[in-house]
Amino acid sequence: MLIESRPALDPELAALVTAQQQELAAVGVRPGRVFEPHDEAAYLIGVVDSRAVACAAWQALDAGVAELLRMYVRPAYRGRGLARQMIVAVEEEALAAGRPVIRLETGVHLPAAIALYRASGYRRIPAFGGCTGGPGSVCFEKRLPALVQ
Repeated sequence: MLIESRPALDPELAALVTAQQQELAAVGVRPGRVFEPHDEAAYLIGVVDSRAVACAAWQALDAGVAELLRMYVRPAYRGRGLARQMIVAVEEEALAAGRPVIRLETGVHLPAAIALYRASGYRRIPAFGGCTGGPGSVCFEKRLPALVQ
């Protein structure tokens, strides 16, 4: 998979996020939500055979901390390790930007996502920042090793 940086208004990114939101709405999570791109976020697209099939984003939080956002892989491409590749790409970008701590929020209704984050070295933490910490929310964090020069 080729992983590319994309601008917030990229149409392929918008299509992936729309697919993600439709999938979540189908199981009763945030129905009617509309994608609002953020200029402060860095967006990545995973491309397989010239097709955008995965996306992820990250944004700076506190000093030394980044938040992983918008993690999604099209259903037909799941089970191939693409999500792990997207996570690594986000981690590499955040670390290069001086943010060795990555945090994220996901839903308890997404056991596959929770398993992915745990298998990728993330540990559960209390709610942070704008995360509500409600009954359907679970937060994770990973401290990345320092870059070796």
